[in-house]
Amino acid sequence: MESAPASAQTALVVGGGISGLLSARGLAAAGYRVTVLEAGDAWGGCVGSHVVAGLVLDSGAESFATRSDAVSKLASELGLAAKIVSPRPGGAWVQLPEGPRELPRTGVLGIPANPWDPEVRRSLGLLGSLRASLDRILPASVGTGQEVTSVSALVKARMGARVLDRLVAPVVGGVHSADPGLLDVDMVAPGLRTRLRQHGSLAGAVAAQRKGSGAPPAQGTATVNGRPAKAGSAVAGLEGGMHTLVGALLEDLRQRDVTLLAATTAVAVRRTPEGWRVAAGGADFDAALLVVAVDGPAAVDLLAGPVPAVAGRKPAAGPDVKLVTLVLDNPALDRRPRGTGILVAPQTAGIEAKALTHATGKWDWLAAAAGPGRHVLRLSYGRVDGVGGLPAGPGTDDELLAASLRDASALLGVDISRENIVDWDVVRWRGALPFAAVGHRARVAAIREACNSAGGLAVVGGWVAGNGLAAVVSDTQQQIRNLAG
Repeated sequence: MESAPASAQTALVVGGGISGLLSARGLAAAGYRVTVLEAGDAWGGCVGSHVVAGLVLDSGAESFATRSDAVSKLASELGLAAKIVSPRPGGAWVQLPEGPRELPRTGVLGIPANPWDPEVRRSLGLLGSLRASLDRILPASVGTGQEVTSVSALVKARMGARVLDRLVAPVVGGVHSADPGLLDVDMVAPGLRTRLRQHGSLAGAVAAQRKGSGAPPAQGTATVNGRPAKAGSAVAGLEGGMHTLVGALLEDLRQRDVTLLAATTAVAVRRTPEGWRVAAGGADFDAALLVVAVDGPAAVDLLAGPVPAVAGRKPAAGPDVKLVTLVLDNPALDRRPRGTGILVAPQTAGIEAKALTHATGKWDWLAAAAGPGRHVLRLSYGRVDGVGGLPAGPGTDDELLAASLRDASALLGVDISRENIVDWDVVRWRGALPFAAVGHRARVAAIREACNSAGGLAVVGGWVAGNGLAAVVSDTQQQIRNLAG
């Protein structure tokens, strides 16, 4: 099939996840005629949905961080401002080897702003809090002198192994599905080391980063009697689920006459005198501008030919994550025994899940939709361990179901059996979470520099922006502003 010559006001987006849809919106707003090519049959990537027991639930992301106002601004622009909601009070917990503890209020990646906060001290013990307090008198150069460093190295140097093992590892494992020793702190907590230099301590940097968002509050409350809200409350969601953001985005794109082509896999990219040509779905597509909004390994594979400088810079694939959703008839869960959910310290014996979210305990709108005595739990499995491998764990759907029932019972302290199940589902995200290994930030910078030099080209997505909707939305919008000029 012959392609039409590229017009100066045309743009192609490869990938129909959130970053791809946002790219299309920005380009269309700048006056470009945009086509989006998506390999699958669904839009939104990790912000998806599935139906379990008649409830339309999030199959991926179910909240967004409120330390940035990027997502709330986007939701407002799409007519969803009134749907932004805060989680219920009660906060999150952490499962330690000796038992569950409330997760401290003031933290970034689980790093405490005050080692003597009662909740922190209960998790760390007296000696752990004393060691963490040394952070206040250490030179600011400790943990900031190296060009790159891992989350683990920074926390251990400043606050000690107990903070790392009992607070940071569970949070990082739950959010990033990886050992903190493998992750570049500047990718997963941008600005934290800069603030450490400014404030002289890691605790001070965390306190400043917690205060520095300026994001508007969601419906609900972010403080309790003037104190910071419970851990897990620095997020918001959308009534009806985060997947409603995708529906609103798609409607917005259709109104802007953006062409959306599903089941159209891009297999090759090359430079043309007028711009870019993408071979996809048995046809060639030409445009002046090209945005590649797929995962890192796939992006480098597509661009290595036309942009030779990216060859050899392929990032590691993200971990495979399995999400088990249980809809249960179990009134014993009405008391929300672990608040909004619980993270699991990796050294905890007998628990295979890395995290459990009590979704009906977290979101009032979902509790109302589920009805009295009915509860929705989400358990996630799979993380990259300290040597870069994947620990053995449940693999088949039946194995995952059995593990989820065991883990949920142990984590919540409530007997949960197959007789309680109304419905269940397993969603597998293969390599969907970006793996921000140490050195990844420099690799991303080099790739982006090469793409900028090529002209008319941008790469977007979690693998370049960092994990989380807030990071992806903010970074994508900036990249598209730069590209569209």
